Amino acid sequence: MSKNVYLTGFMASGKSTIGPILANTIGWDFFDLDDVIEKKERKKVREIFEEKGEEYFRKVETECLTELSLRENLVISLGGGTVASDKNCSIIKNTGVLIYLKSSPEMAYKRLRFKRDRPQLLFPGDDEPDKSKFINRINLLMEKRIKYYEQADFVIDTDSKPVGKTVDLISAYLRNKLSV
Repeated sequence: MSKNVYLTGFMASGKSTIGPILANTIGWDFFDLDDVIEKKERKKVREIFEEKGEEYFRKVETECLTELSLRENLVISLGGGTVASDKNCSIIKNTGVLIYLKSSPEMAYKRLRFKRDRPQLLFPGDDEPDKSKFINRINLLMEKRIKYYEQADFVIDTDSKPVGKTVDLISAYLRNKLSV
């Protein structure tokens, strides 16, 4: 079995921050799946969603995930919705360990409220949607994805833990699980 570490969680849960630090800590290479997609398509994720739609984006996402999964000793930060596909979950489960970086809707709101590059959280006509509308959208997306996130091999809450502590806890888990 290939040994890769996949980081999942809602947008802004810490995947892209924790991923490269974790990879450095265990001596593996790091890939951010959204970056791989953007490089392949030569467009930002937001542009892909706008120009070709979510279905097209998800197809490319699965292709890129499949390519990465054929390699070994990678830490891969997944997009927030990558695991919301049975095919992607199967690829992940068969090629590595899934770590769920759990965050609350309130923390997601705090981290995302000024970002305008997340297609799933855009509100046409609203430069700044009100807090309740924004949190409601976050809750709806989280509800759709939670059953996939909870299939993770290891869950860690990122709301109140410093990045270093989170990396230490994941590293300790991986030492036992994968002998890294």
